[in-house]
Parts: sequence; C-alpha cells; structure tokens
Amino acid sequence: MPASALPHQHETSTELNYLESQLSRIDDFQIVAEVFKQLGDTSRIRIFWLLCHCEECVINISAMMNMSSPAVSHHLRPLRNRGLIVSRRVGKEVYYKAADTQQSQLLHHMIEQVMEITCPQ
Repeated sequence: MPASALPHQHETSTELNYLESQLSRIDDFQIVAEVFKQLGDTSRIRIFWLLCHCEECVINISAMMNMSSPAVSHHLRPLRNRGLIVSRRVGKEVYYKAADTQQSQLLHHMIEQVMEITCPQ
C-alpha cells in the first residue's frame, strides 16, 4: 500500500514512502531478529562480551564463567554459526574470539552502551 493510500493522511512525505519500502524487506528483518535471538541468553551475552576483548579456549572461558565446558560449547556454537565469533585450532586446543565484522562490533558496542561498561583498553 503506497503512502498515499494510507487510511489516515497525517502528513505525506518521501521519507514515509522510503520507510514503507524498507518494511517490505522481511528477510532483512528476519536476519536482525535471528542475531538478537542469539544474544537472548545472559550467559551467551557474557561469553560474547568476553570474546570481544580476548581470544580464549573453552577451558579458560569455562573457568571465567564458572560453567562446565559442555555448557560453554553449547553457547559458542550458535555464536559461531551466526558469524559473531570465529575460532582457530592450535593442536587439540580451539581458541575463540569475536569476529572482526561490523555486525559483531555493533553488538559489542550495543551491549556496552546498555550496560554502561567501560572496556579495558
């Protein structure tokens, strides 16, 4: 429905037409919803935030989080699948860190803004 066909004509603007065209991009909004869903768990947010600041193995993440290794691995998997974190293997050890992507950086920034955390430099 074009802006000119809206039930209530409060104000017509080209911005309204643009906004309306963006609303039709349902797949893009679905991607955003899936990213936010990945951070819908306190432990997952804490792990992601930690990995934005350092690269660590599951054992060390487990110790810092006071969680079992399987529980940490359970949280790492969806973060990795969404591309928010990356991993590298050294021998038998796998190290994780936040992905160097705009999406990952934006989420990190958003977490810190919401929590008003000052990051270590």
